[in-house]
Amino acid sequence: MEYLKFCFVFSFWMKFANSLYPSESPQTPAPIPKEKLLVLTVATEETDGFRRFMQSAKYFNYNVKVLGMGEAWRGGDVGRSIGGGQKVRLLKEAMEGLADQEDLIVLSVDSYDLIFAGGPEEILRKFQQANNKVIFAAEGLIWPDKRLADKYPSIRSGKRYLNSGGIIGYAPYINRIVSQWSLHDNDDDQLFYTKIYLDPLQRQTLNMTLDHKCQIFQNLNGAVDEVLLKFGTDRVRVRNTAYDSLPVVVHGNGNTKMYLNYLANYVPNAWNYEHGCSHCDDDLVDLSQLKEYPNVLVGVFIEQPTPFLPEFFQRLLTLDYPKDKLKVFVHNNEVYHEKHIQKFWEENRNAFSSFKVVGPEENLSQGEARNMGMDLCRKDAACDYYFSMDSDVMLTNRQTLKLLIEQNRKIIGPLVTRHGKLWSNFWGALSLDGYYARSEDYVDIVQRKRVGVWNIPYMAHIYLVKGSALRNELKERNYFVLEKLDPDMALCRNAREMTSHREKDSPSPESFHMLRPPKGVFMYITNRHDFGRLISTANYNISHYNNDLWQIFENPVDWKEKYIHQNYTQIFTENYLEEPCPDVFWFPVFTEKACDEIVEEMEHYGSWSGGKHEDKRISGGYETVPTDDIHMKQIGFDKEWLHFIREFISPVTLKVFSGYYTKGYAVMNFVVKYTPERQAYLRPHHDSSTFTINIALNNKDRDFQGGGCRFHRYNCSIESPRKGWSFMHPGRLTHLHEGLPTTNGTRYIAVSFIDP
Repeated sequence: MEYLKFCFVFSFWMKFANSLYPSESPQTPAPIPKEKLLVLTVATEETDGFRRFMQSAKYFNYNVKVLGMGEAWRGGDVGRSIGGGQKVRLLKEAMEGLADQEDLIVLSVDSYDLIFAGGPEEILRKFQQANNKVIFAAEGLIWPDKRLADKYPSIRSGKRYLNSGGIIGYAPYINRIVSQWSLHDNDDDQLFYTKIYLDPLQRQTLNMTLDHKCQIFQNLNGAVDEVLLKFGTDRVRVRNTAYDSLPVVVHGNGNTKMYLNYLANYVPNAWNYEHGCSHCDDDLVDLSQLKEYPNVLVGVFIEQPTPFLPEFFQRLLTLDYPKDKLKVFVHNNEVYHEKHIQKFWEENRNAFSSFKVVGPEENLSQGEARNMGMDLCRKDAACDYYFSMDSDVMLTNRQTLKLLIEQNRKIIGPLVTRHGKLWSNFWGALSLDGYYARSEDYVDIVQRKRVGVWNIPYMAHIYLVKGSALRNELKERNYFVLEKLDPDMALCRNAREMTSHREKDSPSPESFHMLRPPKGVFMYITNRHDFGRLISTANYNISHYNNDLWQIFENPVDWKEKYIHQNYTQIFTENYLEEPCPDVFWFPVFTEKACDEIVEEMEHYGSWSGGKHEDKRISGGYETVPTDDIHMKQIGFDKEWLHFIREFISPVTLKVFSGYYTKGYAVMNFVVKYTPERQAYLRPHHDSSTFTINIALNNKDRDFQGGGCRFHRYNCSIESPRKGWSFMHPGRLTHLHEGLPTTNGTRYIAVSFIDP
């Protein structure tokens, strides 16, 4: 009870004391209205980076005023050396009309390499909480004068050095800073701001500080390892893990522009897990609304022996695009492929608007050839797009060209990957030496777990370039040649880093300093659709007559498409097979092309056995029931043939002989040749196998007469073999059989005694 009395009396006296001496502690200030924030940025050209900056500003409804648009850039090569004074001069001119607006907050930022990750309300709140009149961005690396490092105020933690890419402050105070500028446009802006900040008196009177812990500004240079993406339900943020902050302004200063490109694929709302790609349908070209389709020059590059080249050209021919709008330029560096190009041209010479071939006799390097192809479009004012394709690209999507044009990017490629591998036609990141590095999202993009249009640092094999870009941003004519780099890497680096070209139209002796600001052209890859695949050329041996037959290991999908019968899969889905005799099954397996090429390969080899009993090719040297044949091993095709058996025959075996699991092994694999003049038939016999396959390699009545197979036990004959179809029957005990006489022409069959 006494305790309660004490509490009551104490509370009374405290209230009485407060009434006599009211608290002088400041109340929480009212939030600054977002209308009081003005963003000022300098941009002399509308580059891809500038458009991205404006897109992020528009998303958050920033009030942005652009300074210097259309003005010649005289601020130096700020990406590689000192410069940028022109930005201060333009800011100084702009601030002269804003100096008397005491409640106006000015945010001065770069634009080409910068994006917003948060809105005006957030940046104003953080600025207000800092309780300073001016805040500069901070970074951990000092530039441009390292000798000034010791003059910086000491800090317990955070970024110590000033970066001029981001400044926020009250207009009068910003004006007092920039009004001190009296230097040249190509002098260094960061050095100017640094000297003012390092002056203790100015730092105090102007109440300046640095954003040491990246609450507002995140400079990526020297800080890539401490930055990661934070995915939310509404948008994606950049998080600084060192200070657990969510910066509002993200700046790809120094050599971090490619990393900014990666971040900007997500931030602020470009892509997230819930909604996917938010900007993929922005600024699309509606081809259906055009009076006529754009003119496209297709550049085809055959720089090494390439499997399935005839199929490549057929896919080019079947692109769903008006052929009168397509011109084709082919650079062929391989004598071996001249026959393929010649045949395609003879059959389709009138299919395209024009068809130009530069062959190996011209002795052009890859870079020279690719420059030539791109230059043909650059010089032709009617060339709307340049579509570059390497011969190792198999486009399976006939709409590819239309889909790329619709995306309306200066440079864009379709994602193509090597079957069953993570190898693709793009890199998501680069290492410090400029070569491949795996980005965090690379695998998800390749596997299409993240679908969209992605800004990437490197692409090859296939891409579409706007003709207008070739005649403007990419007008230099040697993009594919750069010391120590292959042509594709040279192109990508030149497109990314368009910062150091002299202004050729300037007569001034100061023209060396009149360099363009960073304005690299963005390169995009799209995986919004399945476009096709890359084939492997690494182990392509052209010593055979039909070399693609050997590609069953390296390029299994293309091998199957070319050589396996189109109805093969229906064996399993629709029971597409026949049983003409008991336990004799008949099913499609080879295309006509496969049959023709196997026959051609054997005839090219030419050493037919003659059907003799003496045979040194087999164990024991004696064949009881000889045929006039050539073994697969003789042409070096035994491993490929056994793989064919395991991949395409074994599944059929399990279907028709339920419960029997074949090893898919065979010692005797050969092609038999029946002719009336050499060997017309084969006497009754059992095969030394568990089961046998017998594939017809040519057509009855067109290539030969007679022939067939008779099974004695069942008095059943099959006399009308179908080209590309195989018999499968038990070998030992039950299925005594004979080869019926071939009466005219030549009959070819491929035989395997499986599981001997």
